[in-house]
Amino acid sequence: MLVVLLIGLQGCAKSSNVVKLEGSIYGTGWSLVYLPDESLPAPDVVEKAVRAAFEVVNVSMNTYDPQSLISEFNALPADEVMEVDWDFTYVLNEAMKITRTTEGAYDVTVAPLIDLWGFGPGGPTQIPTDAVIASTLQVVGLSRLNWQPSIRYLSKRVAGVSLEFSSIAKGYGVDLAGDELDELGVKNFMLEVGGELQLRGHSPRGDAWRIAVERPEQGRGTFQAAVNVSDVGVATSGDYRNYFERDGQRYSHIIDPRTGYPVQHDLVSVTVIHPSTALADAWATALCVLGTERALDLAERVGLAVYLVYRDADALKPVWSTKFGPFLASNAASG
Repeated sequence: MLVVLLIGLQGCAKSSNVVKLEGSIYGTGWSLVYLPDESLPAPDVVEKAVRAAFEVVNVSMNTYDPQSLISEFNALPADEVMEVDWDFTYVLNEAMKITRTTEGAYDVTVAPLIDLWGFGPGGPTQIPTDAVIASTLQVVGLSRLNWQPSIRYLSKRVAGVSLEFSSIAKGYGVDLAGDELDELGVKNFMLEVGGELQLRGHSPRGDAWRIAVERPEQGRGTFQAAVNVSDVGVATSGDYRNYFERDGQRYSHIIDPRTGYPVQHDLVSVTVIHPSTALADAWATALCVLGTERALDLAERVGLAVYLVYRDADALKPVWSTKFGPFLASNAASG
């Protein structure tokens, strides 16, 4: 989700000391700011490498492309085995680890519930009944998959199971592109796709990159916190942009795969800093499902750097894990 603002990006773009590239991918925009060096290839070569990395994810994990690997799997009947690629394997394995750690609060088999609640391509229609939700839950959960990672064989135990990697695949594309930049010798850069970032080396100022977490309100442009980061990924998830209302009730796009219902708690947004943008992306979604108290407790137990914004009556208040504290810019924690 686009919930991270880039401090000073416009100024960087106009500077002769940086190169900026941008475009569209995954239904959103991407941008790259990097420090040039005489030893680096031309910007068009750099852009080609970035786009090629993004395309790896499109071919493997884009559910909007009927020819992608994930779409082919989702269309399969029960018990038909598919061999998936190495990128798909990595993403699925990492997603499964988070599912186990969160005791099912994060689950990439949640796709049928997302569609049921109208957050898929069709959009919201009507509130599903309890019976329909209960029926849909029968095709949700890792136990509905037959996965043999050593040989990359995947099948469904029951018909109707489908995968959705949107909470991790975009971040994975950022990681792949970041590694390509490193291979080209681009050591100091900020790569962003739809608000999810990978930052390496130093900024044009010669110090860490400085970014801001947007205050989670419907209007854009206000900062909740500023952080100084380098050689990490950053991702934010929240419940305040993608939702619909029916009869005065608000329904978030963040679905709890354990219950089948949109989350209803005080947590508004989660920002995660992690070496991998893919895992920052996935963890941000997972912690959004858990709610403030459980999310913070889990972050402390597993050593995650997380910044949470929660509702307290009519106010928005922040809290963060021990690991996140060192990234916070002074006097920027409360917003």
